[in-house]
Amino acid sequence: MKPFIERCRQAGLKVTPQRMAIYNLLMSSTDHPSADWIYRKITSTWPTISFDTVNRTLLTFAEIGVIDMVESYSLSRRFDPCVGNHHHFHCVRCGQIIDFCDATLDNVPLPTHIGNTFTVTGTRVVISGVCSECAEQKAS
Repeated sequence: MKPFIERCRQAGLKVTPQRMAIYNLLMSSTDHPSADWIYRKITSTWPTISFDTVNRTLLTFAEIGVIDMVESYSLSRRFDPCVGNHHHFHCVRCGQIIDFCDATLDNVPLPTHIGNTFTVTGTRVVISGVCSECAEQKAS
C-alpha cells in the first residue's frame, strides 16, 4: 500500500478512503475487472459511492501508472492491477483475460515504421483463443 500512497501523492492526489477501497478491491481481484464489477462489489461497503466516482478513479489510477487498462473485446474497459511486464491470453468465448510471463515476448522487435513514427511506451502480446474451461464445456 505504501508505493500506492507515494505514487498518489507524487501525482498530487489526495489518498481518500474511497480511493484506497477501490485500489484494495482491484488488488484483491484475481482477474481483470471492469469498472462496473468494481462498482457492484464496492457498494456493499460504500453504498453511497457513485459509478462515476469509481470509473473516474480507475481512469486516474491508470493515468498515474498504479494500474493498467487492458485490451478488451467487450464494450467495457477492463483494468489490471499488475503493471509489471506480462502478457495476456484472451478467451474469445468467455472474455476471460489471463496473465502470463514470457521473456522472449518482452523484447519482440518492432516494425521499423512503428519505431520511426511513434513513441513506444511499452509492448504487450495478446494471444486470443479458447480457454481450457470453455474447451471442456464444448467437449462435454
